[in-house]
Amino acid sequence: MEVQLDLTLDVHGTVLQVPTISKDTQLCMSLAARPSNIGTRFHNYLYDELGLDFVYKAFTTTDLAAAVAGIRALGIRGCGVSMPFKEDVIALVDSLDPSAAVIGSVNTIVNDDGRLHAYNTDYLAIARLLASHEVPVDADVAVLGSGGMAKAVVAALRDTGFGEGVVVARNERTGRALAEQYGYRWQPDPGTARPRLLVNATPVGMAGGPAAEALPAPPEVVDAAETVFEVVAMPEDTPLVRRARERGRRVITGTEVIALQALEQFALYTGVRPTGEQARRASEYSRS
Repeated sequence: MEVQLDLTLDVHGTVLQVPTISKDTQLCMSLAARPSNIGTRFHNYLYDELGLDFVYKAFTTTDLAAAVAGIRALGIRGCGVSMPFKEDVIALVDSLDPSAAVIGSVNTIVNDDGRLHAYNTDYLAIARLLASHEVPVDADVAVLGSGGMAKAVVAALRDTGFGEGVVVARNERTGRALAEQYGYRWQPDPGTARPRLLVNATPVGMAGGPAAEALPAPPEVVDAAETVFEVVAMPEDTPLVRRARERGRRVITGTEVIALQALEQFALYTGVRPTGEQARRASEYSRS
């Protein structure tokens, strides 16, 4: 079958051949409380560059069960799952990959002929970033938060060799359970802790949120850290990232996390793995 192509330019001025959307175009999507354009631009850029008959769209919902039923009923190929749906979606899918089952948190759904399989690509992205930034595994760590992203963070930390850590969460039930699962401690606030590695796995600092201009930990805790790992991706330059950079700390950003996890999602949805250079360009475009 002949595919009609349109022409467009990417951010570098390169001509891309873009398949026209038709009844056969496969839809992928994301669900988040506050959708951003980062994932949408990342996926659609690569669909265009690779000539794949896919399109990606971000959504939010007040009815998660109905939204997931729509994925199944409409044959939507894949769905990225963000806060606050990462845990609640588990009851709505058919099977869990070990990456999601062990953590108890989902960020990716793949629809295979009406059966929904769930994965967690955040875990892999976090582990790879800790290694690529050469964060010393003997560093003590504090993880702020106890939700779905915090679960991926703590599991990745423990599995990559970080033995001494504390989960800082106001919710004692979820915070203590997460800490004990991986042999870490729990406490409701940082207190006197001054960890060398500080990870923010809360929504504090997220654009559009009630704490968009706040730090997730007291300034003295941020200043004492050697490495600051921010998982909030929008904006890239959160208050935490700004303060850490001003003080010359090693910084890992949420945009790095979202780019790596999106690359794994892309491969799961399409069966195609872009080159590192293609992924780099897509990540650059997603933030432009």
